[in-house]
Formats: sequence, C-alpha cells, structure tokens
Amino acid sequence: MGFAYNSIEVMAIIFIGVLGLAALLLVIFFVIDRFQTQDAIRRNYPVIGRFRNIFTELGEFFRQYFFAMDREEMPFNRAQRNWVYNASEAKGNTVAFGSTRNLNIPGTPIFMNAPFPPLDDQYATTAPMLIGPTCRQPYLAPSFFNISGMSYGAISKPAVRALSRGAKVAGVWLNTGEGGLSPYHLEGGCDIVFQIGTAKFGVRDADGNLSDEKLREVAALPQVKMFEIKLSQGAKPGKGGILPAAKIDEEVSKIRGVPMGKDAISPNRHREVDDFDGLLDLINHVREVTGKPVGIKTCMGSADPWFEFFRKIRERGDDSAPDFIAVDGGEGGTGAAPMPLIDLVGLPLREALIRMVDLRDLAGLHDRIRIIAAGKLVAPGDVAWAICLGADFIASARGFMFSLGCIQALKCNKNTCPTGITTHIPSLQKGLVVPEKEKRVAAYARSVIGEVETIAHSVGVAEPRQMRRRHVRIVCDDGTSVQMNDLYPSVLLGAEGTARARGNKQFEEGLKRLGVV
Repeated sequence: MGFAYNSIEVMAIIFIGVLGLAALLLVIFFVIDRFQTQDAIRRNYPVIGRFRNIFTELGEFFRQYFFAMDREEMPFNRAQRNWVYNASEAKGNTVAFGSTRNLNIPGTPIFMNAPFPPLDDQYATTAPMLIGPTCRQPYLAPSFFNISGMSYGAISKPAVRALSRGAKVAGVWLNTGEGGLSPYHLEGGCDIVFQIGTAKFGVRDADGNLSDEKLREVAALPQVKMFEIKLSQGAKPGKGGILPAAKIDEEVSKIRGVPMGKDAISPNRHREVDDFDGLLDLINHVREVTGKPVGIKTCMGSADPWFEFFRKIRERGDDSAPDFIAVDGGEGGTGAAPMPLIDLVGLPLREALIRMVDLRDLAGLHDRIRIIAAGKLVAPGDVAWAICLGADFIASARGFMFSLGCIQALKCNKNTCPTGITTHIPSLQKGLVVPEKEKRVAAYARSVIGEVETIAHSVGVAEPRQMRRRHVRIVCDDGTSVQMNDLYPSVLLGAEGTARARGNKQFEEGLKRLGVV
C-alpha cells in the first residue's frame, strides 16, 4: 500500500511539474510574441497565432491523405502516384467500375482504338533506335523510355545506386544530370548519358573551362554512350545554380572538379556560347573529342529563335546538327527554383514538343536528329501521347523518383526528404534500401514500356513508334474532340511531305524561314 501511495505521489509531482513547465512556456511565448515586431498575427494574438504556421505546414499532409480527391492534387495526383507505386511493385494496375478521369477537360488526349487491331502474334516490341549515325561510336538505344537527369548531390548516394542498378536490369539509360559522373552512376553497369551543365562539372579545368582531357577520360568509359549539353531545364530556364560550400565534401569536390570551401556556381548559360553558331561549334567540338553522340537539352520559350538554329544547320550541312534534342517542358520540376520560374517561364511540353518536332521535320532532319521529350511524363498515356506527337524517346525523372518511394512530401530542396531520396542525412538515407529499390525501378520502367506497347496495339499498329498524330484525339474547349493531326498537321519532308507543306500557308512560311526551296 505504501508503494502505491508513493507512486501516486511521485506521479502527481511530475504532473504538477509538467503543468508548471507548460504554464511557464506559455508565459515566455506570450511575452516573446507580444513584443516581437515581425509577425502581426503573433503580436495581436500571442501564442494562439503560432498555430497558423503549424497548420500551414500540416496542410500539405492533411490534403494529401484526407481531403484531396484522387485526381485533385498537384503536381501529381494520387491516381498518378498510385499507378507508379503499383507498377514499381509489379502489381496489376487494372481498375474496376470505370475511369475516374474527367474526359471533358480541354487538352485531354483520347487514343483512337482500331476496329481490327493486330492479332497477338502480329505484335512487336519496340526496336532499338540509332542515335548519332555519323559519329565514330553511334549509340543503338534499346529503350524509348529512360531516366532523365538527376545529379548526385541533388539526389542521394543510395538513390543513384538504385537507379543505376535498376536501369541495367530494365535496359534503359541513366542521365547523370549536371553534377558529374559518380562511381554510383557506374555501379549498376547501365548505359550512361553524361550531361554537361553550364559549370562543366566533371569535365572542367581549374578555371571552370571545358577540359578536353577530362572529356576524353569520360568518353573512354564504355558505359558512357552520349553527351548532353544542357542549355536550360523546365524548372528554372535562364537561371543558374549554387551548390553551397557546406555541401562540398571531398567526394563531391573530386566528382565535380570544384574546390572545397567555396560555393560552386553554375552560370545561367554556357559562357563560351553567345549564339547558335557558338552552340553548333560547341556540339561539334564535344563530338570530335569524344567520338560519341552529342545533343542538347532545352526548355523552349518560343519557336522563333529556333528557326535560326535549323537554318544554320542547313547552311553548315547535316553533319553539323546535334544528334538529339531533349525538349523539357516548363512544368519540369526536379530542380529547386524560384516560384516565378517554375510557374511562369517556359512553354509547357504540349506546345514545345510540337514546335520542335515540326521544325526538325521541316528542315529535313527527321532521320538525323532524335527528339527526347521530358516534363511530367510518368504514366503510359503521357508517354504514348509524346510518341504520337513525334518524340523518339521519353525521359522521366519524377516517375523514377516515385518508383524509389517518393511520397511527394515537397521537401526536395530542404535536405529533409523522409524517403532518403533527396537528402544527405544518413539516418534518413537508411530508409532507402538499394537492393529493394532497384527492383522497383526496373519494374516501373518495364511496366511503362509494356503498357505503351499495349496502347500502340490498341490503336492498330505493331509497336509504339508507328503511332502518329492521327491516332489521338484532343478534347477541345466545348467538350468535343478533334484528331491531333487536324490541329497540328505533321509534315515530314520528302515528296509527299513537301507537297503538303507547300499547300499550307503556315508551313510554307516555315520553309522560307529555314531556307528550304
């Protein structure tokens, strides 16, 4: 009895102590809030006003799990994320009781199923496509769906390792992003696309200029198949970047080729490129040094400047052309950036891709330059739509982040990613188990490829790259749909294509601007 009485007495003292401490904290917070001058709400409503910030932070969580409908969230809704999660676990993605997608929203693509699609034994997997046919070492790319650029440093070591190993299993390429080539990119043995950013990380000399010696070293690696010169990306077109000195340890310093103790600055463009002549000179220089296909990545603001680019190629000859052009939509978003750039700058992929494809085709470079589409393409319908528009390849970053377990916590730029993907905090990285995540990466890639092939079969062709704009209808403002080739006629130069172009006022004007006679 005495023990019980003493226990109750101790618990009472602890309880009173906790209450006293809570009261003291309330008084302290009240005084701080009343006399601070930065926040009017906290000054007028001490202590209570603090809950506004707490609820604002928690709002993202509650909307994601309790209040938002399956198709309501941004930038990716629950239906999209769940499809990727199921695909990453090789689960069935069949649904019951009809679609939850609103098919009356303007811009929605509707694929036109054929009345007599190919039989199962007439179905074909997508054939590899050659990139850089004039290079000393062209690349026969096996997959139309691949991993877009995410730098080591922007994403964590286990994330890069899982992507590399999963890419090898699925037979897709992995883009390094602009942060240089790390051992973790090479670990899995997958094909690598080395991205050259404006700071030339990984291939720069002590002054930050492009180093031919380091270019040759990278190109000598058999896994490195292509080089991509990044002009801009969808998240921040026209904006450079800063890697803070605090994040530059010995490993990052060695990989990127930057000194420790100083911020690593990425200019907003390549300093040695002032115009399209300079860009073509850089492309051809990198290709000559490496012997491998070289392309560019850009977020398009307008088609007008690019007429000059293709006109320059026609003047110089087809051999001067980039081997590929990666078109990023203004909705791209793996890079942290100011909100005005993310929200307001750069054409969406739906407009940019059409313009770049048509410019390439009008210039007669359909078989010379491959087009890679990027920008929120995470599901089979998105990928199939881009192929119908004329893309040869699709590269996805956020789709593969979801396959790694991303929950769209929107903490990518804060080093507090709860899934270990975009953080360098060891305790958080432990949650990303590489052997498990590599399986998810491979399963996701295979699922997208397989279901795009299913869509192609449904519209009446044997494999995805046979799909054309005539196979898709686009929902208009009044709720009706129009075939995409009526909205955006496709012109491939040649006898038939030139005839169509010369009968279309818009295309005739384009031919004149490109110097095509």
